[in-house]
Amino acid sequence: MDVSEVIKSQRAALQLSQGELAKAAGVSVRQLARYEAGEQQPTLSAAVSLADALGISLARLAGQVDYGLDLSGEWWCSWQTWKEGKPRVDTHSLEIEQRGELLHLDAERAIAVAEGSYRWHGELRLWDQEALMGWYRSTDAAVRSKGTMYLALHRHGTHAWGRWVGMSYDGAVITGWGSLARTQEHSAQIVQDLIDEDEAR
Repeated sequence: MDVSEVIKSQRAALQLSQGELAKAAGVSVRQLARYEAGEQQPTLSAAVSLADALGISLARLAGQVDYGLDLSGEWWCSWQTWKEGKPRVDTHSLEIEQRGELLHLDAERAIAVAEGSYRWHGELRLWDQEALMGWYRSTDAAVRSKGTMYLALHRHGTHAWGRWVGMSYDGAVITGWGSLARTQEHSAQIVQDLIDEDEAR
């Protein structure tokens, strides 16, 4: 895929008009039309601005990296956590909406808020089709939990595993294992296997 096709396809994926993208990238609509028609290649500074406005890397803009994975849809996420010092694994249903390299996540509660669970929203960015990095925050008003996530992505995009780091109820910064998978059972099993490996060391 060449630069013109990448610009057009990513603009369409983000549902941006030529005018909206041109404004975000700081180029004229006429210039953007030339790029999309393949009549002219963007200068390095314009390419950097376009990649940033499209939410993609320069390598992707240049057509050197293929992001054919579609991670949108219904998923399950599991997290190693604790309540009053007692360890457990919470598993939430999760909806992912993917726009290019950016994934929007919306998760339901695993159990009741009183038991230490909450709804949450987050974003992950797909890097080189092998890593997901981003953040999460509670969308339940009474819960202030928020933090970051790093997940390694299986090469076929079937599941991911890694760690979260966030603020606990009492304000301490804590961390635990986490996973994404297409089934509830698989998601929970990934985290349990990681916990067991830790305990065996």
